[in-house]
Amino acid sequence: MQPYGWDAEWEAEFAPFAEQGLLPGRVARVDRGLCDVITPAGTVRADTEFVVPRDPMKVVCTGDWVAVDPDGGNPRYVRTYLPRRTAFVRSTSSKRSEGQILAANVDHAIIAVPLTGDLDLGRIERFLALAWESGAQPLVVLTKADLVPDAVTLSYLVQDVETAAPGVPVLAVSAATGDGIDVLAAVAAGGTSVLLGQSGAGKSTLANALLGEDVMDVQATRDVDGKGRHTTTTRNLLALPGGGVLIDTPGLRGVGLWDAQTGVGQVFAEIEELASKCRFHDCAHTAEPGCAVLAALDSGTLPERRLDSYRKLMRENQWIVAKTDARMRAELRRDWKRRGAEGKAAMEAKRGRWA
Repeated sequence: MQPYGWDAEWEAEFAPFAEQGLLPGRVARVDRGLCDVITPAGTVRADTEFVVPRDPMKVVCTGDWVAVDPDGGNPRYVRTYLPRRTAFVRSTSSKRSEGQILAANVDHAIIAVPLTGDLDLGRIERFLALAWESGAQPLVVLTKADLVPDAVTLSYLVQDVETAAPGVPVLAVSAATGDGIDVLAAVAAGGTSVLLGQSGAGKSTLANALLGEDVMDVQATRDVDGKGRHTTTTRNLLALPGGGVLIDTPGLRGVGLWDAQTGVGQVFAEIEELASKCRFHDCAHTAEPGCAVLAALDSGTLPERRLDSYRKLMRENQWIVAKTDARMRAELRRDWKRRGAEGKAAMEAKRGRWA
């Protein structure tokens, strides 16, 4: 169990269930109401019927530590799961405003970004916000570095990503040549890592490189648009030969925020610091006097793209929270009315000057 992250704290958490004769295990894969659980007695297949709550945030997922029936049960059942230390959550595409847990009990969130096309810094910032919010330590891995024509261009690409990821390590790797894989393996050896990114980012190839064998299926990217196909369709937990555990995930087309204000604040730490120096504590950073954020924008020390991205993610996060929080909805309505009134007053004043 230790290779999969079992430690004294988990053992203490599990003690009441051990007294009931249940087995501890870590969920390696969930598929249609069944899951593969790694236990001291080996990997068992178990039914999740007793842990299917109405709240999708509380369903069993890959990375969970659970209590399962001992040998003899047919079928075996997962009886409960232990409280999660961390959880990577995104909003679903559902109109019901639900969150979806992609992985639980994760120490490192490895965000794979391919160097085969234009860098989408906004998408990277979005992944980072969710990673910080999860409680895991993010790491941006630029894959397929061997396809970049020269070292100078590669260094510029790394610098561009570093500006969008303050305080986050950025590592260029190539599974084809092995460059950077040893550094990534050393990071992954320090606990549980989840591998995230869009289709075609090279996640499965990267997973195989870390595993030292072709465990995950790999397909070539499409020649027409350079996009990848979904080769990984479930989240799989795999023990790495050099230590640590890796959770590989399917390619993510959409990465919606889910109550990630703290994470957004960490991604845009420089804007949050500037905001603390604004004259008004509720400054919207649009046209207010004494706004330190706008002053930095005017001086060129704050790139306009960063501020636009910050505003977009903050608006999206407020909207998600408001859909599930009545008080937040009321506050947003008041804020919209206030800004509308201010805008109307400004227009009337402008007309008065030109009358």
